Amino acid sequence: MVFVTGDTHGDIKRFSNSKLKGLTKNDTIIVCGDFGFIWDDSKAEQRNLKKLAKKKYTICFIDGTHENFDRLMSFEECEFKGGRAHKIADNIYHLMRGQVYTIEGRRIFTMGGGESPDIDYRYEQNTWSKYEIPSKEELREGAENLEKADCNVDVIITHEPPLKIKSFLNLQDETESLKVSGLNTYFQELGQACKFDKWFFGSMHMDKFISNTYIAVFNNVINIRTGDILE
Repeated sequence: MVFVTGDTHGDIKRFSNSKLKGLTKNDTIIVCGDFGFIWDDSKAEQRNLKKLAKKKYTICFIDGTHENFDRLMSFEECEFKGGRAHKIADNIYHLMRGQVYTIEGRRIFTMGGGESPDIDYRYEQNTWSKYEIPSKEELREGAENLEKADCNVDVIITHEPPLKIKSFLNLQDETESLKVSGLNTYFQELGQACKFDKWFFGSMHMDKFISNTYIAVFNNVINIRTGDILE
């Protein structure tokens, strides 16, 4: 089975959760951005990656905004389930932007990246990367790959949500105004042009079923076929 969860930010405890102990070599879990285990190549990070590489199941992730993109792009690129990916370990893959993968019979479109909400601070601290925002070439490749799939996929997995979903969540948030960008508009147009069953996104750091179709995920682990939360 294929499951999806939210940003892990390098927290190894997320993979020690009892919910995941029943997963087998036939299972895959996809992280919706900000994986966080590919950052500084420190000894602690190397130990954590070795622990993840020993998991029975496959771990996939899309990139978010808090990534070391230079390091991430230095990994070997390979073909994975019908799309392009970076191979981190035998069971760990970075799902690249604008790809369509077929995993357990489900066609999955991925598009990582976004605009950091703390972009000003990160720029001052020299931790901001221009690569966090998908390029025109990546967006174009995504559109072309969707056309090859007849604009019909089972699941869309992104870091950022479509414009209408982010605007809706913005109206509900009385504490801060959430930034919207051209990427949110791109996703809005993509959603109108494609057929899909479910759309998962992780940037909002919340677990919320906005509808049966649009699902914000953070700590939950959700079956992408049924929408059930793994208990």
